[in-house]
Amino acid sequence: MQTAIALIVGLVFGVGLIVSRMIDPSKVLGFLDVAGAWDPSLAFVMGGAVLVATIAFGVAVKRSRTLLGDALRLPATTAIDRRLLLGGVVFGVGWGLAGYCPGPALASLVTGGAKPLVFVVSLLAGMALFELLEHRSAARREASDMGGAT
Repeated sequence: MQTAIALIVGLVFGVGLIVSRMIDPSKVLGFLDVAGAWDPSLAFVMGGAVLVATIAFGVAVKRSRTLLGDALRLPATTAIDRRLLLGGVVFGVGWGLAGYCPGPALASLVTGGAKPLVFVVSLLAGMALFELLEHRSAARREASDMGGAT
């Protein structure tokens, strides 16, 4: 049941991205070009997403279970730290250079073309690199903690 719901929600999200033309990098880059031919339509899409998310999180924090009955796990921390800021900067730079963020890039794969494919492959490679570095960092911390305890 969960897989079917996830598929339906993903399809609705993807169709929304296609209808709003957010899979078109020139649409995104037009929004980011505030000194040129600025296209504010992405701001309305983002505003709608923020509104829906605000309502959804407002409901979610009052619940202990999802609508399908699973335990509801929300982020435990609200701290804005160096890693979060750096991640936001890297995400923003990548978004500005490519005109894609992950959701629209995945939806763009249905159109064919090399650009969304290169972006998604690069995205997956970056995620794998992060996991590798995170695993190594955790192993180093663990070894350091064990060495300090003796």
